[in-house]
Amino acid sequence: MRGPPLTEAEVKRYGRHLVLPEIGAEGQSKLRASSVLVVGVGGLGVPAAVQLASAGVGRIGLLDGDTVEASNLQRQFIFSEADVGRKKVEIAAERLRQVNPNARVATYDVRLGSDNALDFIGEYDVVVDATDNLPSRYLISDACVMLSKPDVYASAQAFEGQVSVFYSPLGPCYRCIYPAPPPPESVRSCEETGVMSAVPSVLGTLQAIQAVALILQRGSPLVGRLLVFNALDSSFDEVKIRKSGSCAACGPEATLTALIDYEEFCNVRPRPESKVDVTPVELKAMLDAGAPVTLLDVREPYEHSICHLDGAVLVPLGSLVRGAAKLDRSKRLVAYCHTGVRSRTAVEFLRKAGFSDVMNLKGGIEAWAEEVEPTMPRY
Repeated sequence: MRGPPLTEAEVKRYGRHLVLPEIGAEGQSKLRASSVLVVGVGGLGVPAAVQLASAGVGRIGLLDGDTVEASNLQRQFIFSEADVGRKKVEIAAERLRQVNPNARVATYDVRLGSDNALDFIGEYDVVVDATDNLPSRYLISDACVMLSKPDVYASAQAFEGQVSVFYSPLGPCYRCIYPAPPPPESVRSCEETGVMSAVPSVLGTLQAIQAVALILQRGSPLVGRLLVFNALDSSFDEVKIRKSGSCAACGPEATLTALIDYEEFCNVRPRPESKVDVTPVELKAMLDAGAPVTLLDVREPYEHSICHLDGAVLVPLGSLVRGAAKLDRSKRLVAYCHTGVRSRTAVEFLRKAGFSDVMNLKGGIEAWAEEVEPTMPRY
């Protein structure tokens, strides 16, 4: 649907598009009449949303329930120090309207879930998956399959990332590649692994390019192809991906007919607190009282070098099978990592290995810095 002719102001704004035969006035009108939902206003979502607004996409939805944190500023370039603590979607909408006053920006300060995904996604032509966790990726992919919507996917960590378009029935969905999620302890977050500041911008921009290509129906979007980017050697590689005949979501005998509990499916539902956990304040009290405690740091050496608890023994989680033999079983062990996820896995392993008095620092060293030692360097 083209809609009314472009205005004089639009002709001036989009002039560099209009001279492109692949876009022209007709394509620009298509962009103006289109809508894109960006799920996640972070390292991927920020550049994707800015590029979509600049391109002239008429309606952009921003869905994210988070507030801006200081650690976001390294890569989420539309936020500033003054925005810390404010809602991401509110600030992003303000900035997008400054980029292009013609864009109609809708904000959703919520978390996408099985109870609302079909409603939100159903309102838009294209979905940009700019999330950073497995439950959301499965949820968005499944919902897009059910609604026959294109899912423009990307992920970024460290110095590399990948992007693809999952669009059933034209090509595979996310489940075709990953029919089952990996063990939660094997998946490390961007917070734990780090990410070079410009890498998400490259991937998010590629997502915007894919969304525009889908709207214009021009070129060859990455349906059935996974584009892999490596910033260390400035390379792009492409991997062919195919629909799975046994896919539960988009296969010929699909068994997934409704959205499910994705945290349960990915085995990442927060576990109830138990005596396994010790809070930073409780641990400090133990140490101040001179209790015989061995602090076990299960992070990687580079993390330990940034900050650590005094006297902690460094045994990375991947080396714990061998390193456990050197630990003193006569003392209480308190394991910690960055946020408490890896250390919980370490505690479970050590208890099965016969250590009777092992505890997990709830919230990890991040919580320790927040509650006990605010001058500690953080990452």
